[in-house]
Amino acid sequence: MTTTVSVLGSTGSIGTQTLDVIDHHVDRFSVEALAAGRCSDLLVAQVERWRPSVVVVANEVERNLLAARIDPGVDVLVGPSGLEVAASSSDVAVNAVMGFAGLPVTVAALRAGRRLALANKESLIAAAPVVARVRETPGALIVPVDSEHCAIHQCLPRDGAQLSRLILTASGGPFRDVPEERLATITVAEALEHPTWSMGPKITIDSSTLMNKGLEVIEAQALFGVEINQIDVVVHPQSIVHSMVEMVDGSTIAQLSLPDMRLPISYALGYPDRLDVAFGALDLTKPMSLDFGPPDLDRFPCLSLAYEAGRLAGAAPAWLSAANEVAVEAFLDERISWKGIADVVAEAMERFSQVDLVDVGTVLVVDAEARDVTSGIIRERMVP
Repeated sequence: MTTTVSVLGSTGSIGTQTLDVIDHHVDRFSVEALAAGRCSDLLVAQVERWRPSVVVVANEVERNLLAARIDPGVDVLVGPSGLEVAASSSDVAVNAVMGFAGLPVTVAALRAGRRLALANKESLIAAAPVVARVRETPGALIVPVDSEHCAIHQCLPRDGAQLSRLILTASGGPFRDVPEERLATITVAEALEHPTWSMGPKITIDSSTLMNKGLEVIEAQALFGVEINQIDVVVHPQSIVHSMVEMVDGSTIAQLSLPDMRLPISYALGYPDRLDVAFGALDLTKPMSLDFGPPDLDRFPCLSLAYEAGRLAGAAPAWLSAANEVAVEAFLDERISWKGIADVVAEAMERFSQVDLVDVGTVLVVDAEARDVTSGIIRERMVP
């Protein structure tokens, strides 16, 4: 039987790689729905190639542009409500929507009892208590697509053996060895040059500040039900060991492969089976170095900010995630410096007040308030 897949965020890095994996297994998968922000040539080509039943775009303007260029039999939907329809209409929903906008996909897929291939960490981080409730829906299952969480998912014992800690690996980003005095003058172009992975601009900037790793710590806390003090981060420049699980008896179980996001995507699409195209396979007959070391928290304060938000729990991760999105956007627009990202987020966290996240509406309120506060901090910093 063919497994139907919805690819939400289909024109981004994860979305295009997901469709590449499906292209290797057309006998096993069919594309039920696609979603992207706008009517691009790439989206039109994807619709023509995969013939989905549903396509989702951001607004009515984009809807009209797309509808004029594709088969009239394709149902073109708009916005968060369209994402919810697409996420719940297939066997597997791949959530590769950028940022907090991915929350409707996460909630809708789980509420419908679908398998969620999760590449959008912000929705789980921001709304962990809400997601935990819909995750209890019969049939609902999260299989992480982030390489680190996918590695943990593969390494976790299935026999109930007791784990000691989770160890997330980080490449260290492009600035792990840059002289301290250079950090104040980092350009956008430099920050977008990741040494290992090819990703979208937001996640690439997050990787350069190690905020991405901090968000992954919070995500691991929610995904795997462990305490924040059971999650460590180590810098591993080669990005061959994607993460590890340490057991109480001292055994450490690791997942290794070349850095190729199609491997975790393949794992999530095929789970619990493994698909038979080897993405990222290692040649262990060739010399290889595997180096590990602690992250520099003075150089990368965003990681410490994320740990603190994880300890506060509740609405703190949502506040952190929203503040960071606004700060990264300001950096990409060259309104603040690279070092200013951490400074802005730290000041925003100082203005955080705890609230209970009872539903998605509460999450939206917290998100909007954090964005307003952070935008105000940036405006204050830009005053001559």
